[in-house]
Formats: sequence, C-alpha cells, structure tokens
Amino acid sequence: AEHDEAAQAILLTDDRPLLEAVVASVAAELPTLPRQGIAGASWERHGAAILVRDWAEAATLVDRLAPEHLQIMTREPDAVFRTIRNAGAAFLGAFCPEAVGDYVAGPNHVLPTGRTARFASGLSVYDFLKRTTWVAADEAALRQVGPAAVRLAEAEGLHAHARSIAMRLQPAGGGRSA
Repeated sequence: AEHDEAAQAILLTDDRPLLEAVVASVAAELPTLPRQGIAGASWERHGAAILVRDWAEAATLVDRLAPEHLQIMTREPDAVFRTIRNAGAAFLGAFCPEAVGDYVAGPNHVLPTGRTARFASGLSVYDFLKRTTWVAADEAALRQVGPAAVRLAEAEGLHAHARSIAMRLQPAGGGRSA
C-alpha cells in the first residue's frame, strides 16, 4: 500500500479473530510509517479485509482479482498456491513477505498489474525471443479440415480465402495449378 495511493492491500482469511487482529494492526502501524499519507489513502480507498468460507472461495477471489503480488500465509501455502491460476508473483509462507521477492530472492519484478495476471505473466526471456509459428498440411489433412475453413472464411466475408481452400479440394484438373 505504500507504493502509491491506487495500490490495493487485501486480506482474505477464514479466521474472524485473525481478520480483526490484522485490521487493528494496520490501524496501529499506518501512523508510524514515513509514507503514512500514501499508505493510509491506499488502505482507505482500496484496502479490504474479507472473511471467506474456505480456501476454495479465497482462490476463486484471488483468480478474479489477479493480483500483481500474492502472499499466502497458511499452514500449507503450497497446497493453496496450487489452486491459484492468476497472480503475477506469489510469496509462500509466513517468512516470505513480498519485500523478500522485491529485493533479494531474485524473481522477476516486472509483473502484470491492473488484473492483467488473468492473461499475462511477468517479463521473461521469452519476451525477447522472436518466434515463428508454422503450419504444414498434406492433401488428406486439407480434405479433413478444409470444408470447415471454407465455411468460416465465407462467414467472415473473405471469399478469396475460401476459394484458396476450395480450389485445392476440387478433383485434379478442376482449377488447381501444379
């Protein structure tokens, strides 16, 4: 929450006494921070402490939120982590706060923000590689998938695309060039 006023800090727990203790701790800690104005505004506008029924519900919420950073502090953080699909970076266990990842653990710190972890990952070497996709088909393969491709091309109004397939599906000598 101390990064900027738009940052989110959200607690999900199935333990009401823990939720209440964390909310009280946040209230006690905020005034002591050098960046209390920023962190306080962030907590007030975007912070939340949510009581969930169980960790399955928490995982569903996490996947919807798709956080840039996710800290899992449960007795078995690995088990909870295996149920999560959408997080930029995850920090597992009570002794692994986000700041460990930020400064000394070594994972990538260029992470998807604004819920983009739903469809993107952190920056990696793959982002600097050029890849070319390729497709090969023989006559039998085209005969199998071609009619569907013709219908799709026609549905899009791309008749030259459709014809490029249809002419190859005609019997030999029926308009196909060598």
